[in-house]
Amino acid sequence: MWIFGYGSLVWRPGFEFTSRKVGFIRGFHRGSEKMPGRVVTLLEDCGACTWGVAYEVRGEQVAASLQYLNVREAVLGGYDTKFVEFHPQEKDAEEPILALVYIATPQNPSYLGPASEEDIAAQIIVSSGYAGHNIEYLLRLADFMRYFCPQAEDKHLFSIEEALTSILPCLYYTEESLEET
Repeated sequence: MWIFGYGSLVWRPGFEFTSRKVGFIRGFHRGSEKMPGRVVTLLEDCGACTWGVAYEVRGEQVAASLQYLNVREAVLGGYDTKFVEFHPQEKDAEEPILALVYIATPQNPSYLGPASEEDIAAQIIVSSGYAGHNIEYLLRLADFMRYFCPQAEDKHLFSIEEALTSILPCLYYTEESLEET
């Protein structure tokens, strides 16, 4: 069985797996979702694709990973599951792989809906979830996209990162600024 991750699962799956592949799914793009912080979810868009990681789980890993993810994503996150076609990044990749994905829907009571990149960044700065601070979430996801999927364009994600970094200098003192005072 394959499980596709497109948010925090790309750097912190939290379950054992046999192998992993970087690639994409079609028909979705990243959106934003819920408090106490903003995390990504998928919004249907037939012309879009979303990059992430598919994890292969086998044998006892299947039940253990599904049990873990059902708590992490379905119970705590309010996500639904869906099977999608995953397209591996490798040049000699085989046919698409059927993979399970967790998706938060707009019907989720915590779904926040669209907002400007600046508003999302301002919310990220002051928000934490059960897995950590939203700043780390955003920066790790942007790094994953930059280093593992350089051919992919995720303008929305990078615009939020840019908005966040334009705010951050106001929040942190550097050693130089402390020496000047």
